[in-house]
Amino acid sequence: MNITVLGTGAWGSALAIHFALHGHRVAMWSHNAEHARAMQKIRENQRYLPGFRLPENLSVHADIGEALEGSELVLAVTPVVGLRGSIELLKQHGGGRLPILTACKGFELDSGRLTFEVVKEVLPDNDKIGVLSGPSFAQELAKQLPCAVCLASENFEWVKTLAAELNTNVMRLYANDDVIGVAVGGAVKNVMAIATGLCDGLDCGLNARAALVTRGLAEITRLAVAMGAQQKTMMGLAGMGDLILTCTGALSRNRKVGLGLAEGKSLHQVLKEIGHVAEGVPTIEEVHNAAYRHQIEMPITAMLYQLVRNELSVSDAVSRLMQREPTSE
Repeated sequence: MNITVLGTGAWGSALAIHFALHGHRVAMWSHNAEHARAMQKIRENQRYLPGFRLPENLSVHADIGEALEGSELVLAVTPVVGLRGSIELLKQHGGGRLPILTACKGFELDSGRLTFEVVKEVLPDNDKIGVLSGPSFAQELAKQLPCAVCLASENFEWVKTLAAELNTNVMRLYANDDVIGVAVGGAVKNVMAIATGLCDGLDCGLNARAALVTRGLAEITRLAVAMGAQQKTMMGLAGMGDLILTCTGALSRNRKVGLGLAEGKSLHQVLKEIGHVAEGVPTIEEVHNAAYRHQIEMPITAMLYQLVRNELSVSDAVSRLMQREPTSE
């Protein structure tokens, strides 16, 4: 299959490398022409995924028209903030009817739309739009270490066929028709990972981490169901699986945000040191707003919302959660 990957961050590069290694022809596109040229010349993404050589059947382009030549599938792996613009550019270059999977996780700022909803809004006549999500770190996929993720779409017959075609012995793909649940799980777990990093950084212990992750899953489930998802989706790869990995894995950028805040660093300083997009940070406000719209309680999210707005100190953050009124589970 000929695949176009929009975005040249760590995850986009890992996906591109993976599919190229498994016999697909892959073309990557970057809005940064200098970065695209450097990757094409040195055959490595030294900025975001150093140490992994790009296979010969993987090309990198600054011209989206070139990247779309002969394409049969588009993977949108830009930061969420750049998703709409990238899809509009795709449409302008004649790619609006190509099957599209978003592999970025979050809510669009201000609109609060999930990634697949942004694509649907730009491409209302496209009936092959879906989401790729699940527990997966870029470095491990680039190393070809095994993982399992979901492909979800309202068009279940299409996504079942696609999952079978793209499935490999490294990346096992599970088709899912609950695209809302898969997208919400992928977005909100990043928020919970920041909270878990904060908890770990404050040396609250493993008991506290287990409690936070478990209650985090309850918050994710509450929001997902309110938005129309199936509760069982949250018990699978896109819910519990992705949450566990992101909250406990040393490679998690969002967990690193929490760890940095626990050290007393400013959010700006933490993000600068990480050097990659940590989608959980902008997602905090959108999840907080979604909880308000749907009139549901999300105390962990509310705590982080106050923290990033400097309305709550780091030292008070976790204790505020523990001092809430007792309730039933």
